Amino acid sequence: MAKVSTSEFRTGMVIDIDNELYSIVDYQHVKPGKGGAFLRTKLKGVVNEKTIEKTFRSGEKLQEVRVERHPYQFLYQDRNLYYFMHEETFEQIPVNEEIIKKSKFIAEGQVCTLVIDVDNEDILYAEPPDHINAVVAQTDPGVRGDTAQGGSKPATLESGATVQVPLFINEGEEIKVDTRTEEYIERVKSN
Repeated sequence: MAKVSTSEFRTGMVIDIDNELYSIVDYQHVKPGKGGAFLRTKLKGVVNEKTIEKTFRSGEKLQEVRVERHPYQFLYQDRNLYYFMHEETFEQIPVNEEIIKKSKFIAEGQVCTLVIDVDNEDILYAEPPDHINAVVAQTDPGVRGDTAQGGSKPATLESGATVQVPLFINEGEEIKVDTRTEEYIERVKSN
């Protein structure tokens, strides 16, 4: 890990503040009429996703953390461990369930993103793709005529996640879901 000065800050850089990793979302150099210059930043937690605003003195040094995102295919789950395989090297690695975001949307064979601290080779977290196609495993049947007002109903996906879907969606249909907002996007048309 390298020490970086506030003059070297750039958007997307990951820094260590009190043993928490934060990504720089926005920053602004401020030179007041009186006193020393400072840097006003907006930071987002890499692991905890908290957004904070912090001010640094000009020239202050902080620890930079190199973080990389890699695609890994989900293979299977064994108790609280999820096993992923690197798509090029075929290396298999176990990931503890505690650091998997939105695990209810992860299904067998799905390509997920693993965020890795390069210096320590620690897996910071794993997450499913932003949009997934999933098959509806269970939902109540829609009654003809109920769709006039555009209502919704809960549907359980094969992975176990529950999302709100329009009344016309039936069991066995494939739908597209936004995993960030956990919302239904559209029905997937079969070819």
